[in-house]
Order: sequence, then C-alpha cells, then structure tokens
Amino acid sequence: MPNIKIFSGSSHQDLSQKIADRLGLELGKVVTKKFSNQETCVEIGESVRGEDVYIVQSGCGEINDNLMELLIMINACKIASASRVTAVIPCFPYARQDKKDKSRAPISAKLVANMLSVAGADHIITMDLHASQIQGFFDIPVDNLYAEPAVLKWIKENIAEWKNCTIVSPDAGGAKRVTSIADRLNVDFALIHKERKKANEVDRMVLVGDVKDRVAILVDDMADTCGTICHAADKLVSAGATKVYAILTHGIFSGPAISRINNACFEAVVVTNTIPQEDKMKHCSKIQACLSSLSFTRHCFGFLLWPLSFIPWERFTKVLAFRKLERSSDSTDSSPHTVIRSRTSRSVHAGALLQFWDSIMVTSADDLWPAWQAARDHENRKLKFKSLRAFFCLPGQCI
Repeated sequence: MPNIKIFSGSSHQDLSQKIADRLGLELGKVVTKKFSNQETCVEIGESVRGEDVYIVQSGCGEINDNLMELLIMINACKIASASRVTAVIPCFPYARQDKKDKSRAPISAKLVANMLSVAGADHIITMDLHASQIQGFFDIPVDNLYAEPAVLKWIKENIAEWKNCTIVSPDAGGAKRVTSIADRLNVDFALIHKERKKANEVDRMVLVGDVKDRVAILVDDMADTCGTICHAADKLVSAGATKVYAILTHGIFSGPAISRINNACFEAVVVTNTIPQEDKMKHCSKIQACLSSLSFTRHCFGFLLWPLSFIPWERFTKVLAFRKLERSSDSTDSSPHTVIRSRTSRSVHAGALLQFWDSIMVTSADDLWPAWQAARDHENRKLKFKSLRAFFCLPGQCI
C-alpha cells in the first residue's frame, strides 16, 4: 500500500494545512519560485517514488500562474515515479467557459481538462463545478463535491427563523441546487430570471416565487463582481423579504465586489474557504467563512486513509461483527481462514481496537466521522498509522 503525501501550491496554503492537520499528516516539502523572465519553477523537496500524491491548488488569485504551477507540480511528481497523482482543485479555473455560446468562442474548461491530463494527473477532486458537465471533459476520474452539507449546517445554526425562509436562486442555472437545499430544509424556493447584455452586467431581473415576510437566502456556486447577487438582494427586499442572506461556494470577489457588498442590504454573505478570504473579511464585516476543509478531508482523503465516509452502516457493523468473532475464535484452529484472521489480528492489534470501538459507542452512521477523528487521535498514541485501514479490510477484500 503506497503512502500518502500532500503538497500545497501557492494559491491556498491555509486550506492545505487544515486538510493535513485533520488527517494527522505533514505537508510535503515543495519550493516554488520564478525566474527573472517570470517562468515558474517548482522543486519537490522529498521523494515521491511509489507514493500516492495529492496536490492542493485552488483556481484563485493569480489564476494563470497558479494553474501553470499546478501543472508543473503534477508533472514533476509524475516523472519522479509517483504511484498516482491527484489534483485537488477546490475552485476549478475557467469553469465558466464550459460551452460555445457564440461563434468562435473557446471552451476553455475543456482545454484546462486536457492540460491536467497531459501533465500526468490521474484523478481530479473539485467542489461545486459551475457546470457539472465539465466532469465529462476528462478521461480520468473526477469527483465533484458539493457544499450543500456545509450550507445546511450553517443555515440551521445561524438563522433562527430558518423554518420561515425561502431559498432563492439568483439565476435559472442554479435552480437544481436551490431546490435540493429547499427540499432538505422543507421550505419554499424561488428563482430570479436575469437577462444580460454583456458579461458581469445584468439588464433585467424577474422574481419567480414568494418571499414576502420571509427570510430570503440566496444560494449560488460563485460570485465574482457581485453585481448579480446585490441586484438580487434589492429585488428581494422590494418584494417584501424581511432579511436577505447570501451563501456562496466560491467567493471570488473581484473588482468592485467588496464595495457592492458593503452597500447592499445583506445580513451576511457566507462563503466556503475554497478561496482565501482573510483579507476580504478585513474590509467587509458581512463576509463570513463556512469551512469546507472538513468536506475535502472526509470525501477526498477519508476513503483512502480510512473510508468511513463511504462505508454503509450495514458494512460497518458487519466488519465489527467479523472482528469480534475473530477475537473469540479458537487460536488452535488451523484452517486457512483462521490463519488469515489471526495474522490480521496480530498486525492490527484487533483486541485493542475492538475495546476502543466499544468505548466510544458508535451506534449509527452519523457517529462514523466523529469516531474517525477520535480513533485517529487514539491511534497516534498507541497504534501504527495503517492499523485502522487494515482493521476495516476483511480477508480477500478491501473497502
């Protein structure tokens, strides 16, 4: 089983560090610099031969430089004999250029997909693609994660009147996202139809749905100059909304975005941390961060280190039952299956692990992730790092 190494690009080192911390790993050593002619140079500071490499680089900041840096890092690891290279791209660059909507328009998202594949990426992990069909641009596996769990959690914990709210999409393209959240909360939804004359400029907005005397929550995948969501907020207030919130996966906030948010009638503008927001939060008190590092840890890396995020509850209980039977089996039985079981028991300290699982009272699927965090801390003190993964691999099969 190859070891896992996580490297961070220049775009979002804080997110990379949070992911590594949650996994109990150290970030890999990498040095990036520019030559005098502004060419990017990357030096991987440790061996990756035979390793499972993850490179975290978000499509933000100096996007073109960061994209080139990511491509070079992927290629550097690949030609250094890494077993597999996964690009973790929280905010996918050029995602809005996903179709040919007029003559001679490029499909830049497809070009980026080709570049990542040619550089040597074996797997792509991203969050809330602007258009889900971008997954089809790749010939390699793509995991498109969703911010919906973090959005639901924030709404329930921070909006007291959430049961009397309406989830609003600022455009028709986000209707599916909004209806999914509204269904989970059992509340109404609405959408705003917008007509554009040119990019980043909205000509006319029409509200479809009722927000009168309700809390309106705008939900979208990204906001760039924030013209759309600010005009949408004004439209919702004029339609009778008592409060307006905006929840965004990717807060790009370029150009006049900050001043527009400050002048708009938002109670709060909530974003995930797929893009660094610290500097912008200093200039706009309405911006709040809703962490997505937990989602990336659970869904991007958890299934490799210890896949509780993806284990059905029935499977989980089956494995525990097997290990308990294994512990109580007669050690003198020389059948092949018993030999395999006893060998596995010795290698993973099954008795200690079973005692630990009994002590933390895992009783439902909702307990699995807290259990993983507790088990990781327990393992760091008493057990080898690979023990938990081996514990959940039955003879002849691996989760």
